[in-house]
Amino acid sequence: MAPQASRRDAAPRANDRPGDASPFALGLLLRRAHWRAAGLMSEALRPLGIELRHFAVLIVLVDRGPTVQRDLAAATGTDKAGVMRVVDDLERRNLAVRKAVPGDRRARSVEITPEGLALFDAAHVAAEPLAERLVADLGPGGSEQLTRLLTVLAHPGDQKPVPPAHSG
Repeated sequence: MAPQASRRDAAPRANDRPGDASPFALGLLLRRAHWRAAGLMSEALRPLGIELRHFAVLIVLVDRGPTVQRDLAAATGTDKAGVMRVVDDLERRNLAVRKAVPGDRRARSVEITPEGLALFDAAHVAAEPLAERLVADLGPGGSEQLTRLLTVLAHPGDQKPVPPAHSG
């Protein structure tokens, strides 16, 4: 049986509400913020007939160019079977195409099509007003500051230190 810590000496317990001071608070807030952002971005993609999982693959294809399926799985945080289903969906819509990899009979590279690139660009246009709505309550400069802070958390060591916020 685990030893019982005195409530007086223990860290605050997580409650997943505003003001949560537990060691889990940041992760819980990030999870809620992700849910909200993902919901809004899904709303932008829905009329285009794709989901966030499809868009995640398109992002990699636009950024990296033709990409081997196993690398798509790693880049999108998806397993191989999940990425295969997404690529199947994209191929059915003529948004991406699989091609043989020279020298490796089993590997397939995935490439975005012109139709896929057009949809990718249309998604950005559709997402713009929803992205603005997402950060509307942050006030002037809040969106940029949040982006800088999240970049440091998501890509540790890859960025310059975040300058302290100035109080007026």
